[in-house]
Amino acid sequence: MASLAEIVRRRTSLSLAEVVHLQRLVASWNLLADFCFSDLLLYVPLSDGPEGDAALDPEFVVVGHVRPSTTQTLYRHDFIGEQLEESERPLVARAMRLGEIIEGEITVSSIRERVRALCIPVRCNGKTIAVLSRESTPSVGRSPGELERTYVDIFNRFARMIVQGDFPFAADDSDSKESPRVGDGVVVLDRSAAVEYASPNAISALHRMGVHANLDGLRLSDLGLDDEPVRDAFGMGKPVTEEVERGDVILLVRTIPMLDSSGVSGAVVLFRDVTEVRQRDRLLLSKDATIREIHHRVKNNLQTISSLLQLQARRTDSDQAKVAIAESVRRIRSIALVHETLSREAGEAVAFTEILRPLVQMVAEAVSSPERRISFEVRGEAGTLPAEVATPMAVVLTELLQNTADHAFPLDALPPDGCHVVVELAHEPGEFVIRVIDDGVGVPEGFTVATATGLGLSIVRALVTSDLRGTIDLFDPPDGARGTVVELRIPADVGT
Repeated sequence: MASLAEIVRRRTSLSLAEVVHLQRLVASWNLLADFCFSDLLLYVPLSDGPEGDAALDPEFVVVGHVRPSTTQTLYRHDFIGEQLEESERPLVARAMRLGEIIEGEITVSSIRERVRALCIPVRCNGKTIAVLSRESTPSVGRSPGELERTYVDIFNRFARMIVQGDFPFAADDSDSKESPRVGDGVVVLDRSAAVEYASPNAISALHRMGVHANLDGLRLSDLGLDDEPVRDAFGMGKPVTEEVERGDVILLVRTIPMLDSSGVSGAVVLFRDVTEVRQRDRLLLSKDATIREIHHRVKNNLQTISSLLQLQARRTDSDQAKVAIAESVRRIRSIALVHETLSREAGEAVAFTEILRPLVQMVAEAVSSPERRISFEVRGEAGTLPAEVATPMAVVLTELLQNTADHAFPLDALPPDGCHVVVELAHEPGEFVIRVIDDGVGVPEGFTVATATGLGLSIVRALVTSDLRGTIDLFDPPDGARGTVVELRIPADVGT
């Protein structure tokens, strides 16, 4: 389904400012539909004529349709994108021409029923740019209750604000997922910010905060509640949303001022009990902090083990033992890097390049010497990986980089322009690809990863095939250049 902006751009001559005005209206109108217990449709005149005079254009396109959550909808299908003649919506055309609210009944052919319509001209910068139509089943022989009468009166006040160009507000956060809805609880304030009406759900929300007084004629401050959101909304003439906490109860309070020619004439206050939501948020924050602390402690323990091994290496006289201990220290440090990064991140996922770059630097410092300087480069982005994938991946890359440095660049066959190792990261359909490319002497004929007996490549093979469910291949560069390419292919869904 095309968006409002797309429909308006293709089929009308509205300016950017006028489109933004309609987008703000559509972002706010769930509230209006709930207050009026009706479907709301937004009609914009087509402008095919040379003058583009919207008021004289007999055809309209529906750019928005919202259904109420306080009652059943009138229409089963969406009208968005449909083009309608003046004969099909005469009240809409009349409201557009006169710039006045027009009410009456029409017959809608798609549902073969009479529909009660209240057509409200939408004004922006003094110009009527669209018509908002409240459409509902005609009420026959039914007397509305106090709640319904109050809500419809609120809608009518907002309708007059729309005609005057005062609604929607220039700055509004009504499209927030947490924003209170009409069903959560409504309090109506008069010009002096005293309570005129409180819905049953609003009374229940206040009861949970320990407020049991009769609300009529009282201000929120009289009830012992923080009335700063109300004072700010009255003072600034725009909506204000704040949280009010009392004891163990947290209410999200949204105050929407209602305006007339003299200024702020009252306000609607919506209450939503977000106590459970905030408790879950706090539990998640506590959980994240605990997980980060665990990663921090694991990293510290690994570094301690690494230091102990290095002390042990200094005390041994066996060169073979020193090499074995140094390899163990390197593997432990690569795992510690993952935990160090996770200790700084929220959650159990990490941007792999944040691990890879310090890992490459660690290997570079360990293998470079005055006789053999090796430059390392990282290309591409790996994105975010879960910890259970990042840890074996870090160990695998450490082994591959160390193996490349040990075997690709013997001192008697160094490349004339220096030793280079490139780590390429790429995403392909369904796979995450890592390539380690060097310009060294290449591998002996007949050598394969599957038959390699060294400890390093045995670790790589086991981690790639078992933990990461991937594949590892080794081949010559495709352009015939000297060197070797080691390619890892890991399924994109591993760890999920």
